[in-house]
Amino acid sequence: MKGLSIPTDKHVLVGMGTADDAGVYQVSPDLALIQTVDFFTPIVDDPYDFGRIAAANALSDVYAMGGVPKTAMNLVAFPLGKMDPKVLRDILAGGLHVLEKSGTVLLGGHSIEDDELKYGLSVTGFVHPDKILANQGLRPGDDLILTKPLGTGIMNTAVKAGLASSEQIRDITELMAALNREAAAVMTGFPVTACTDVTGFGLLGHLAEMIAGTRVGVTVFSDKVPLISGVLEFAGMGMVPGGAFRNRKFRENMVSTASRVSPVLRDILFDPQTSGGLLMGCPQDHSQALLDALYRQGVADAAVIGRVTDTGPGMMAIEY
Repeated sequence: MKGLSIPTDKHVLVGMGTADDAGVYQVSPDLALIQTVDFFTPIVDDPYDFGRIAAANALSDVYAMGGVPKTAMNLVAFPLGKMDPKVLRDILAGGLHVLEKSGTVLLGGHSIEDDELKYGLSVTGFVHPDKILANQGLRPGDDLILTKPLGTGIMNTAVKAGLASSEQIRDITELMAALNREAAAVMTGFPVTACTDVTGFGLLGHLAEMIAGTRVGVTVFSDKVPLISGVLEFAGMGMVPGGAFRNRKFRENMVSTASRVSPVLRDILFDPQTSGGLLMGCPQDHSQALLDALYRQGVADAAVIGRVTDTGPGMMAIEY
């Protein structure tokens, strides 16, 4: 942060100088630690599902860096005098379910009493120092691959408005609770040049971080971006969260949009995601093999959604 002196040393491989998903600290020639933390207020009504989603979201940063999560610690803020303690138990149970599924052990945590419920995790993962994936490193000619469909912010807004069906609520919940574990495992077997996970800044916001200050630009094929079923209709009805407009305003100087791209679709590209998919760059001659491998591992929505170019450095061209 500007004006602050940040402690560091020679073993910090990825620190606060970049907008990466997590920090990385080397402990030996063959081992580095990935460290991240994330927590938020409930985005679904069911406490168990909230716990699952929050845990999957926190683990995702380790996967995006090319690592494997190993340990975690709970972060809890809970209104003891206003809410049944069973709610907290169910949240923690949901988080534990996802930790167990990911092979991550819980070492402890910290809780405080607060007027507003919050839950999340601090996570530590392992990665070889030579195999770290940062969010910058894209090369001209790379294909951009996204592993989950977009639209969780818009869908959750529709849920709050009482417009989503029970089937849509179930589908969006399972999507947000799904780990990026399989996608990350596949990714490490290919010459991926850069990776991030798509969360609060939306697809274009996180893509902007991948090219900001670099010598490359990107073209996004908006008609190829996978979307959650129903999200176009809800976005057209105005169910777009305020975060999407803030994301667009912040990055609008980096975006050129073709006239054929509808304003509704543009809003979806900026929609803030919760526990979104991985966004990675892969040389074009390897991208189909990478997609095929993702499909074999059950990552059914993975798609090539754009290409890295050597024109328009630091710019995102949205085509249809």
